[in-house]
Amino acid sequence: MNKRVKSNSIRIIAGQWRGRRLPVVDSQGLRPTIDRVRETLFNWLMNECSGAQVLDLFAGTGVLGLECLSRGAQYVDFVEKDKTTARLIENNLQTLNATHRAQVWALSADTFLARQKGELSRAYDLVFLDPPFSDDLLKQTVKMIEEANVLANGAYLYVEMASDQMLEELPSFWRLYRQGKAGQSRYYLYQRD
Repeated sequence: MNKRVKSNSIRIIAGQWRGRRLPVVDSQGLRPTIDRVRETLFNWLMNECSGAQVLDLFAGTGVLGLECLSRGAQYVDFVEKDKTTARLIENNLQTLNATHRAQVWALSADTFLARQKGELSRAYDLVFLDPPFSDDLLKQTVKMIEEANVLANGAYLYVEMASDQMLEELPSFWRLYRQGKAGQSRYYLYQRD
């Protein structure tokens, strides 16, 4: 797969780095969450980012985790299996002087979660779950998140998927908080009771 840095970039919408543009990797299946959806999501999470422990699974460009850091998150773990993409997230964290508030894991989501099982080092207040639309990873990842016991009480879980996908068999204690649709995607914010 041939990858190159696009002339396009992602833009941080609000917070400390409001308006900052950062480069993105040109990679098949990589689709940063669009500005309009991020604006809606972070309006929903207005009071939840400050001081939060955050997990950005399937981080891609890292824009969701970076947006959270910009809004005062204490710490973000970025999990991205593509090494080139993970390296760019690290570079963007260096550009923002935020490496002390984050770690990038060049691992698959399932490998990362399997490593967390039984040795809880962090209880996450907020988890971003936005796997590639072409893969059917949501159901398996939801199960692994619960098995790894990585969620703080009352944690929020953001789920983004293709509009033609269905998310079934969620744990009964994941309460739907908000939902929306934009273009070819649907997005949901759950809170774990």
